Amino acid sequence: MGLLDGFRRGRAAEFDSGNAATNAIELTKRHGQVSLTKQGAATGNLRINLAWRMRSSDIGGPQRESLLRHPFKALRPPEVLGHSQSMVNVDLDLGCLYELQDGTKGVVQPLGGYFGDVNAPPYVKLTGDDRFGSGSGETIYVNLDQREAIKRLLVFVYIYDQTPAFDRTQAVVTLYPSNGPRVEIHLDERHPQARSCAVVMIENVKGEMIVRREVKFVYGFQAELDRLYGWGLQWGRGHKTKAER
Repeated sequence: MGLLDGFRRGRAAEFDSGNAATNAIELTKRHGQVSLTKQGAATGNLRINLAWRMRSSDIGGPQRESLLRHPFKALRPPEVLGHSQSMVNVDLDLGCLYELQDGTKGVVQPLGGYFGDVNAPPYVKLTGDDRFGSGSGETIYVNLDQREAIKRLLVFVYIYDQTPAFDRTQAVVTLYPSNGPRVEIHLDERHPQARSCAVVMIENVKGEMIVRREVKFVYGFQAELDRLYGWGLQWGRGHKTKAER
């Protein structure tokens, strides 16, 4: 199996994702499922966003020293620490395995430039590749007006070409339906060696669009997620071009 699994390149586009309410539903192990249909949110463009923050491995932060022992240190400006090996250098990518009702299967992901299409099959579109965990993060749009054509979508996150550090990135995947509260899934479980995570399944169950928390970490890449969920795709070695990096 190659280091990364690469499964047509498209231009990033902006879509009207509707106005999500200010409140949120957090999917947890105990409460891991929500129906978009029952909330009247199974239409329009569903926006799925991945955001994360890189942080230092020094969990305790800078150590305070006693001012009684070092009284003049209170007058010094705080020391600025440069980038070092203690900083997490990680590139999280957002992807989606899709299966349509007609049996069509595939993947939408930055690796290989499989950005998809929101107005034509697979009705799933990735708008870009964020390498630095910026405020906007990475976003996928799902056209729920075409929900009858969709069988299931597995949204996943993987670490591209860096040290595994899911437990230190504070990653969160948020679903913004066209109506109603946003849905949040936090990737805060400690799996320091994992390189991929199946985050959430969006499934058409007898016409009802169900969102189900997965949060299953694996030590491989897309091919391992494929085997776990029985997608049956053929995978090979993949890498990002300079433009994609």
